[in-house]
Amino acid sequence: MPLERLIDVLEQLREAHEQLIALGTQKKEALISNKVDQLILVMNQESKLSKLIDQLEEQRISSAYEFLQERGIKSKLNLTITELSRLVFDPQDKQRLLSIQTRLSETLNKLKQLNELNRQLIEQALSYIDFSVETMSYYEESETTYHRPDEKNSTIRSGLFDTRA
Repeated sequence: MPLERLIDVLEQLREAHEQLIALGTQKKEALISNKVDQLILVMNQESKLSKLIDQLEEQRISSAYEFLQERGIKSKLNLTITELSRLVFDPQDKQRLLSIQTRLSETLNKLKQLNELNRQLIEQALSYIDFSVETMSYYEESETTYHRPDEKNSTIRSGLFDTRA
């Protein structure tokens, strides 16, 4: 039955997003503790999970189309779950569909908040790195060799790093 398949795919999507939340939490900890190796591992796992979510999303769309065709609707509309629920007449099936919609929505909101926090942590880390690099590049070196006082120094470096134009 297409409705059962749709509900099953939505549940799989929710579970996959829950896994993304767990990885996002690991990413947050790696960012806070500055563990780059752990961050790379988590990002690789997120990438694999994102591919799975893309496949599940395609299955969701095809299940929704099958459900529409079962109801006699030939159009390939991309309807929301709420709109699809209006086509479900069995109260239990309708409740299951709306329940998974609510749980999936809550999971996605949690993931969105976690991603926002991780984005802010990454921005702070990049700002600190920029500040550190600027601080080092504007550090004025003290002269380590003797120059005659009447000689003007023709090569003044502005930082710790040698740069060539």
